[in-house]
Amino acid sequence: QVDRYLYHLHLSDNVLLDVMARFQAEMVKGLGRDTNPTATVKMLPSLVRSLPDGSEKGDFLAVDLGGSQFRAHQVKVFADGKQSSQLESKFYPTPKEVTQGNGAELFNYIADCLSDFMETKNLKHKKLPLGFTFSFPCKQTKLEEGVLLAWTKHFRVRGVQDTDVVSSLHKALQKHKANVDVLALVNDTVGTMLTCGYDDQRCEVGLIIGTGTNACYMEEMRHISLVEGDEGRMCINTEWGAFGDDGALDDLRTEFDRELDLGSLNPGKQLFEKMISSLYLGELVRLILLKMTKEGLLFNGKVSTALLTKGKIEMKHVSAMEKCKEGLSNTKEILTDLNLFPSEEDCVAVQHVCTIVSFRSANLCAAALAAILTRLRENKKLLRMRTTVGIDGGLYKTHPNSPWVFSFLSFSLHYFPVFEPVLSQTARHRRLDAALAPFLLPPGTLREVKDRMRAELEYGLKRETQGKATVKMLPTYVCGTPDGTEKGKFLALDLGGTNFRVLLVKIKSGRRRSVQIYNKIFAIPLEIMQGTGEELFDHIVQCMADFLEYMGIKGARLPLGFTFSFPCRQASIDKGTLVGWTKGFKATDCEGEDVVDMLREAIRRRNEFDLDIVAVVNDTVGTMMTCGYEDPNCEIGLIAGTGSNVCYMEDMKNIEIVEGNEGKMCINTEWGAFGDNGCIDHIRTKYDREVDEGSLNPGKQRYEKMTSGMYLGEIVRQVLIDLTKQGLLFRGHISESLRKRGIFETKFLSQIESDRLAPLQVRRVLQQLGLDSTCDDSILVKEVCGVVSTRAARLCGAGLAAVLEKKRENQGVERLQITVGVDGTLYKLHPHFSRVLQETVKELAPQCDVTFMLSEDGSGKGAALITAVAKRLHNVGQK
Repeated sequence: QVDRYLYHLHLSDNVLLDVMARFQAEMVKGLGRDTNPTATVKMLPSLVRSLPDGSEKGDFLAVDLGGSQFRAHQVKVFADGKQSSQLESKFYPTPKEVTQGNGAELFNYIADCLSDFMETKNLKHKKLPLGFTFSFPCKQTKLEEGVLLAWTKHFRVRGVQDTDVVSSLHKALQKHKANVDVLALVNDTVGTMLTCGYDDQRCEVGLIIGTGTNACYMEEMRHISLVEGDEGRMCINTEWGAFGDDGALDDLRTEFDRELDLGSLNPGKQLFEKMISSLYLGELVRLILLKMTKEGLLFNGKVSTALLTKGKIEMKHVSAMEKCKEGLSNTKEILTDLNLFPSEEDCVAVQHVCTIVSFRSANLCAAALAAILTRLRENKKLLRMRTTVGIDGGLYKTHPNSPWVFSFLSFSLHYFPVFEPVLSQTARHRRLDAALAPFLLPPGTLREVKDRMRAELEYGLKRETQGKATVKMLPTYVCGTPDGTEKGKFLALDLGGTNFRVLLVKIKSGRRRSVQIYNKIFAIPLEIMQGTGEELFDHIVQCMADFLEYMGIKGARLPLGFTFSFPCRQASIDKGTLVGWTKGFKATDCEGEDVVDMLREAIRRRNEFDLDIVAVVNDTVGTMMTCGYEDPNCEIGLIAGTGSNVCYMEDMKNIEIVEGNEGKMCINTEWGAFGDNGCIDHIRTKYDREVDEGSLNPGKQRYEKMTSGMYLGEIVRQVLIDLTKQGLLFRGHISESLRKRGIFETKFLSQIESDRLAPLQVRRVLQQLGLDSTCDDSILVKEVCGVVSTRAARLCGAGLAAVLEKKRENQGVERLQITVGVDGTLYKLHPHFSRVLQETVKELAPQCDVTFMLSEDGSGKGAALITAVAKRLHNVGQK
């Protein structure tokens, strides 16, 4: 829900590549003498022409103005061949009366702080050279002077713009009789590059991501029209915070960005910085939460005074909320302090809002940085370049995610030490796209699947073709849906997965119509699932005996419905011959046998109780009946869970394999076997074939193996192995964990694809599976999971569209109004499956208005309702 609400804050790789290209164009514009006056990215020459070479030595003073604090430093540089240095610092606050007062007060304050620092360090008697780090755009013609072009961030000091700030500092220092000599004015970004360049000669880019944001780099003199000379290089201070001030980013700015800008100290300026830096991200989060609350999406729609107050959410709060382990508890505490009363869902949603805002910031920053690095590489005429980026700033250093967010971007940008050009990364993406392309089913292919499913449905209904049909269209002998008059006590058995349930269901009719359910769950050990039929049914009866004893009803001869979620051929409602096991069951001596008779025989062997077995029921039919009890318009049941299946009410006249032409009967399609005759081989991938060959029933249930929860995780595992072999994942190393069949359960797909999970959290899920991944791996794994589950949902939707179109034609209506009852963990728990399935149905069956209704215990409650309806119809027949 948050993702859909903040859709415009999600930036695709193509959008980021476009941002990169736009920034490259702005850089060229800023470097040209004729175009610079109208450029938003000013590309200011810093007059710094070289990086430290290790010969520097001596004592120096430095002051740093521009962040949330003012800093004074003493730096000792030693010419000992080891490039060693010593730094001592003191931090001073920057009160509002200083940052938004007049120029004289600002520079007097700087001189005061420096004098205090020199006194503290006993430096008053020494004359030391001073470097002035001034983190605002200045035009420089000399290294020791700089004319302020404009204030940024939270500074608005009167009388300073268009004046030489070095001269102003000189005057203030003379008043304080400070014995210092201001030798250089540098931007903080340039200072960052030089600092890192002292330790690493390859450093030729500086980046600040903190209260503000900026970047600098070493440009070829021949490209800098603003400065005389064409030999060597000079550091360019891009002042990229103003990127977009001319409207170049208007298509990416959201309503929240515009509102934030209007309420800032400098509306219409530093628009890129306002989308990136820590000074603004907290406020951006507040504006989003405020609107979501007003629309009733958070906090039950209750807005607090604190949430209405500008500046109440700061970047420190956003960082705290995004922490992996304690993030949710931090979120609750922070929101409670804002006089909001968050539910757990509210906390998760707010945390995700923070993540989306932070990720957009990092993505935009990386896109612009990629433009600079690409320019550096092109200047050097290299296909591949090794370089170092020096980085500073509180947002980068303290935010829980930002240091690694760069590592998985499509630009393959690494803090240390390699920058791969976009071309190399594009080639990598081409290989990934090639591997995943077969999973992407265009509308034409889905329509073809729908048409083939429709043909298979018809084959299964006709007497002459039913024997060879893969979609068996099994009659269930369920000839009606609930009408509200059903009542009584019923037992239900539910066998279809690794757990088995016994239920007592009490149905009341009339004005106080209700269904009460009592149940107990029993495990089915693997050795029984794959042992003999007699052992399996003896285990079932043992579980029934325990339940009847527990409920105190062992002596009652109650009607029983048996939910048996495997393909059965029925000759009547209480006779079901097992066609074949699915879902991991392999019990011997069962296939071709009547499962109701096997249950009766096991009850007789135990000789402790007797029951009236009225109906053998498929879980899909139970799902339809459960929803039909609430909505008489429900005539289709869908299971999308461990297995996949559909049933629907078919006109008797169309069911050639059953006598009679009057009324309707529920048909259990058993569509999981669709494609076993090769009719969908053209859409099966090599990964599907590998999963099929390694399954318990090779060559069978092919459609189910592409759409059901039991197999999706295994398909993902096969894809991950292939990508690892290609060197695209896990550093090319196939771990022992990844070699284990079944390790990648479908529940992990649901976790990984959750909109709540940032890549770092996805990485933790993979680590739980024993997969040592990078965050880049996490992004790729999430993409793989996405294409596999999306294909499953779209294939399932195509099959359902075929059933819906058949129902519409049966009724002879232009537009069909119908309800589909749905059950299954894949549909209920996967974050996107249900939405994609519904969208596909709408696309492929546009003349069908479908209501999807979640079933409440279709396999248990549904079995009891089928039994109750069968009893009702039997009694009517006797009368």
